[in-house]
Amino acid sequence: MVASSGRWRNLGAAAGAATAVLFAIFDLYQWAAAYASDHFHNDFTFYYVAAKIGLGQGWSSIYDLSLQQAQLDMLGSGIKVAELARYISPPPVAWLALPLTPLPYAAGYWVWSALLLAALAGTWYLAAPGVGRARIIYLAAAVGWLPVIYGLQLGQPGMFVALGVAGSYALLRAERPLLAGLALGLLALKPQLAFLAPLALLAARQDRAFLGSVIAVGALAGASALALGFDGLGAYEARLSFAASVPVNRELTLAYLLGDAARPVQVVIAIWTLVLAYRLRRRGIEWIYVCALVGGMLATPYVHLDDLAMLGLAAWLCLRAKGPVWIWIYLLAGVLAVEGEPIWGPVPVIAAELGAVVLLSVAAFTSRDVLTLPQIDARPLELRPRR
Repeated sequence: MVASSGRWRNLGAAAGAATAVLFAIFDLYQWAAAYASDHFHNDFTFYYVAAKIGLGQGWSSIYDLSLQQAQLDMLGSGIKVAELARYISPPPVAWLALPLTPLPYAAGYWVWSALLLAALAGTWYLAAPGVGRARIIYLAAAVGWLPVIYGLQLGQPGMFVALGVAGSYALLRAERPLLAGLALGLLALKPQLAFLAPLALLAARQDRAFLGSVIAVGALAGASALALGFDGLGAYEARLSFAASVPVNRELTLAYLLGDAARPVQVVIAIWTLVLAYRLRRRGIEWIYVCALVGGMLATPYVHLDDLAMLGLAAWLCLRAKGPVWIWIYLLAGVLAVEGEPIWGPVPVIAAELGAVVLLSVAAFTSRDVLTLPQIDARPLELRPRR
């Protein structure tokens, strides 16, 4: 009986590995084909353009749409500035692209893409569950998952943010809380992806980690404000306000279901998420970050398909926590809901996120014995009782 069970488990793993690899190969082919058909219709183009504007006209000008259009024309991109075609990212994204501006555009794009792939590999190394070669299945599955490959194709900095969160988790596990907080400085590239992570650390009484995040994010925010000046800050605020009004930017948020009434609901969800992080803080460090990522995705007013890759990171952390078997089933359903979003729309995705918050709530107010979650002490070493 045991041998038979092992055989079926091995067959299941082999089937999963084969499926993941095939999806990964197909998606990498699609990425290459998309670039071959049009070099410029990706978000890296706007980071490259913003960096050139900052270098030539000053950082306060990077949100000037006329300057963006001029640079796009100089590249020969054929892109016209539009509601979804403009630079609206925080200044650190342009700063990150700055070293690539001396390179030809194509070389810069592929260097940037290589950095994103390295960030994906780093995130996998730090956060993926399992041991040995079996972990490679998770890397292949990530490349084959729609939000990840879409973000890579666009050149979105979301994978850098994922690396920051995964690094923070790994450092906190290694009893290095201040460095864990500093790793969250990468949130400055795209804050909406994990903006609740620092607050969740505070709620979970990881004070030194929270302090590190305040130092890192605060330093980059302050540097951005100084670089932009009053005029640049005004232009940035105007671009963000416009982006928040574009319907497609809200399709994967609660606003899709609730309209303007979503905002107070999102505030409540954010606060509740912090309560869950506090309640689950002794169940394992993983749950602090899971709460922040899942609750944050529901609480943010601005989500694109590629942003949902952060839910994949949350899923990895759930699996690392070695909870009940039903977690696997629910995560698989959530992964499929996201994968099929272009077919069946946002509702299953939003439902999966809400369901995850409900399940986290049940876990937070249920005994450990019922949930069989690991009893890991998430406190720093110096705060643990001596034995």
